[in-house]
Amino acid sequence: MRIGFVCNDIATEEAGYTTTRLGLSALEMGHEPWLMSVADFSNDPDDAVHAWARQAPPKAYRTTTTYLAALQGDEAKLERIKVDDLDVLCLRNDPAADLGVRPWAQSAGYVFGQRAAERGVIVVNDPHALAVAINKLYFQNFPEAVRPRSLISRNADDLKKFVADEGGRACLKPLQGSGGTNVFVVTPKAKGNLNQIVDAVTRDGYAIAQEFLPDAKDGDTRLFLMNGDPLIVDGHYCAFRRISAKGDVRSNLHAGGKLAKAVITDEMLQLAEIVRPRLIRDGMFLVGLDIVGSKLMELNVFSPGGLGSAAKFEKVDFSHAVIAALERKAAARKQNDGALTNRQLSIL
Repeated sequence: MRIGFVCNDIATEEAGYTTTRLGLSALEMGHEPWLMSVADFSNDPDDAVHAWARQAPPKAYRTTTTYLAALQGDEAKLERIKVDDLDVLCLRNDPAADLGVRPWAQSAGYVFGQRAAERGVIVVNDPHALAVAINKLYFQNFPEAVRPRSLISRNADDLKKFVADEGGRACLKPLQGSGGTNVFVVTPKAKGNLNQIVDAVTRDGYAIAQEFLPDAKDGDTRLFLMNGDPLIVDGHYCAFRRISAKGDVRSNLHAGGKLAKAVITDEMLQLAEIVRPRLIRDGMFLVGLDIVGSKLMELNVFSPGGLGSAAKFEKVDFSHAVIAALERKAAARKQNDGALTNRQLSIL
C-alpha cells in the first residue's frame, strides 16, 4: 500500500509520537509510507490533489529515533506526490496545536482529506466527521450517561452560576485546546479568583464548565478504540494511565503527569460500548477515550497519541495492528469496486 500520514509539521515530529510509530510500522510491513505536513497540500488546476511529502530510505531501522532522523534528514526522499493515488490517507494533525498560531492550519487536514476521499482514497478518520468534531462541542453528541454535567458558554454570569450550582467546585477549560492549557479546578476556597479564571478561559472563545469528578485526583485512563471496538492484541488492551502531578488535577504529560499501566474495568468497557454506535456512524477509525471514574472526560478523534506508551506497559506492538487494519480496508475497497463509502471503509 501507499499510505500518507498527515501531521502538523514534520519538522516538529518526535520519535515517541504515534504518527512516527505508524510510519515505521508501515515500512516494516512492506508498505510505502509518506509523511506530509498540513502546509504541504495543493489543489491543482486539473483538480488533482498533490502534496510535498517525505519518505525515509526503505531500509531497516532499529528505533523510531533513527527512522525519524532519516525522515527529517537530507537522505529522505522529497517528492510532490499525487495524493489521489494513495491507498490510504491518515489524518493525524491536531487542530488544537495550531489554535491562535496558524488558524488556517486547523482545517487544512480535513479539507484536503475530503478532496482525497472524493477521489477514492480511504481517509481515516473520516474527514467530513472530523469537520464536525473540530472542537469539544462534538462530545455533547454522545449520551448524557457517559459525560460529566457541563455548560458551554462565554457568558461570565452563566459560568459563575454553574459553579455555584455545583457547590462552588467545578472544572473550567477552553472549548478548543489541548495539553492542559488553561484548565482550572474551581473550589470554594478559590472563589475569589473565579472572575480571573473565567476571563482566562474565555479569552480566545467559548468555555466548558464541568462538574468536578473526585476521581480526577487519581488521573485518567486512555483506552484506544479501533473500528469502534477496544484495540486488543494478544489479549492486551491498548491503554495506559496518566497520573496527575502532586497538587495538580491535570493528568496531561505537558502538565507534569506521569504514565502507568492501566487496569481496564467492566465499567470502562461499558463506556466504550455506549459511545460505539456514534463513532461507527461517524467513521472514526482510531479514537482515544480519556476516562475518569465512571465518566468520559474527552474523546480524542484527531490525533490520539500513546500507542508507544501502551506498548511499553503491555509488552505488545499495537502499531502493527493498526496498519494491518488499514490493509484490510484497502483490500475491501478493491473487492467491492467502489461500492463502499469512505465512512463505511473507515470502520470496516
